Amino acid sequence: MINLEKSGTTPTDLPAGEKSGGTSDPGEFDGAEVRSLRKARGLSLAELAKKAALSVGYLSQIERNISTPSVKALGGISHALEVTVAWFFSGGDFGPIEEKGLVVRKADRRRIIFREGFVDYLLSPNLDGNLEFILTHFDPGASTGDLYTHRGEEGGMVMKGRLEITVGARSFILEEGDSFNFPSSEPHRYRNAHDGETIVMYGITPPTY
Repeated sequence: MINLEKSGTTPTDLPAGEKSGGTSDPGEFDGAEVRSLRKARGLSLAELAKKAALSVGYLSQIERNISTPSVKALGGISHALEVTVAWFFSGGDFGPIEEKGLVVRKADRRRIIFREGFVDYLLSPNLDGNLEFILTHFDPGASTGDLYTHRGEEGGMVMKGRLEITVGARSFILEEGDSFNFPSSEPHRYRNAHDGETIVMYGITPPTY
């Protein structure tokens, strides 16, 4: 759905200090989220380490929860992966431990805010599977920018407002309740065609968020 190369996001709300330890507790940093997002971006460990100005060994330790990243390291990782630092932390409590990896509570949704005027909320618990769900809130007049492509397939439904969707040379206006589906390899873009907020729910396979 999103054009990640146009995100313009910057790391914020960095955690303090660096520590070593094992698997993170609920609500704490989890290096496995770095690995999942890196793979969804199609980056090797070495490529991300270079982008984040970290050693491959240190990044590997972070992904395996052997080390927790320093403020500077987490900022570099977030910037390289084009997300806010909040991506790697829950928005609140996970709730019962048995929900982790299965359930996302509304208060715990991770998000990316784009300068083009829309916000993507990740509805999937993680990016390890073959499917992800995203909820997008478009401000009036907001769009995803120029036509873009990526691997996979996507589909969705307009939950509120009015959405203009362009796929190749064709453009359509979708009203509340209308849905769509197409190969993500086709050039496409989305635009809020409503004078208020437009909300769209997407399914994308494989995860490319």
